[in-house]
Amino acid sequence: MEHILIVGIGKSTSYLIDYLSKASVARGMEITVGDIDKDTLDQLKNSYPQIEGVVLDIFDAVQRKEAIRKATLVISMLPARLHIEVARDCVSLGKHLVTASYVSDEMQELDAEVKEKGLVFMNEIGLDPGIDHMSAMQVIDRVRDRGGKMLLFESFCGGLVAPESDNNLWNYKFTWNPRNVVVAGQGGAAKFIQEGTYKYIPYQKLFRRTEFLDVEGYGKFEAYANRDSLKYREAYGLQDVLTLYRGTMRRVGFSRAWNMFVQLGMTDDSYIMEDSGDMSYRDFVNAFLPYSPTDSVELKMRHYLKIDQDDIMWNKLEELGLFSRDRRVALPRATPARILQKILEESWSLEEDDKDMIVMYHKFGYELEGRKFQVDSSMVVIGEDRKFTAMAKTVGLPVAMAALQILEGKISTPGVQIPIRKEVYQPILEELERQGVVFHEKEGPYTGYNPDHVAG
Repeated sequence: MEHILIVGIGKSTSYLIDYLSKASVARGMEITVGDIDKDTLDQLKNSYPQIEGVVLDIFDAVQRKEAIRKATLVISMLPARLHIEVARDCVSLGKHLVTASYVSDEMQELDAEVKEKGLVFMNEIGLDPGIDHMSAMQVIDRVRDRGGKMLLFESFCGGLVAPESDNNLWNYKFTWNPRNVVVAGQGGAAKFIQEGTYKYIPYQKLFRRTEFLDVEGYGKFEAYANRDSLKYREAYGLQDVLTLYRGTMRRVGFSRAWNMFVQLGMTDDSYIMEDSGDMSYRDFVNAFLPYSPTDSVELKMRHYLKIDQDDIMWNKLEELGLFSRDRRVALPRATPARILQKILEESWSLEEDDKDMIVMYHKFGYELEGRKFQVDSSMVVIGEDRKFTAMAKTVGLPVAMAALQILEGKISTPGVQIPIRKEVYQPILEELERQGVVFHEKEGPYTGYNPDHVAG
């Protein structure tokens, strides 16, 4: 009997578990979910009595291997850094593996052995990475099948709050790991190609160099560059493309406001603030400002960032309670980034009935028979509530679908891989459409690189 082991329960597993539980009834398939938190497993059992829940300490090698040994296929929804031990066990025990995470160097090193054993290790099969790969390759392959030559590829994605739940000045709430938002863009300059020229944006300038996008029915967005837009140039076969740019989407105005934290140094995760445990939020802000025996924290902040008192940027800072004497950091030996994360989570966490929104937009430029064309492709998904989010849907469903395709033998090419081949992306994109994850395309004359995009 087919047996899927899901390792880890988190924010992105609600749709994954729901989809597979329904499939298990139809297929007579067993599903086991392993997690360290027994209370979470008990809640899962109440909702899905047919699923077995086991307390699983991923750092206990004996317990981990025993759980994997019983499975036909393993889905790892653990933090990315923890996949590798699960992957090594899957190799030694001969089990297929699916993850939504980027392929690490350690994972890639397993490729030869995975191929030798005829196993499929499918990675990057969530949203971004995942749906972005599949939807992009579908259009790129279609252009090439017609004899076209790719000139431009731009791709943008954002996890945002839905319009009906957008009730703060930042037009943003956390739908994914808050830490990843706080430290986004760090670790080197963003790099991309624009009209045949390599471009670089250092971190301290990243949030002031934004693209603008208009998505029909949802208004205007902005995007800042991802750290490495060139990462998939070879995988996508775009070595000769003139423009290659990938970015993260936010509502207009977010990046300018976020840049205040960057300029102050509040997103730094490289050092400990010694007295953080006893700080108020006001103390935290003051730690980054010049000393003055007379000026208030507010006055120093306005002068340092050159913000007028009637500027919306000031209102955004006040909305977060940054100048409160009563609200406490209460995080001993924390980094600035960790403290900022805590402050933001108090204001930007989804309420029970809040809905989130995923927006993805691709722009393709190509030449065919001496003429140049452009395809604009966009996708918007709205969540149901805090549990069944659009983020969980767009991450979890592709993972679940890939797992079933592997068990059915429809995805059969062995090795450590990402979903860029037609045998992988075609059936999954078709099934995603049936689940309401739909791309809308508009084709017209090629406009070249344009920082003000319009998506159909």
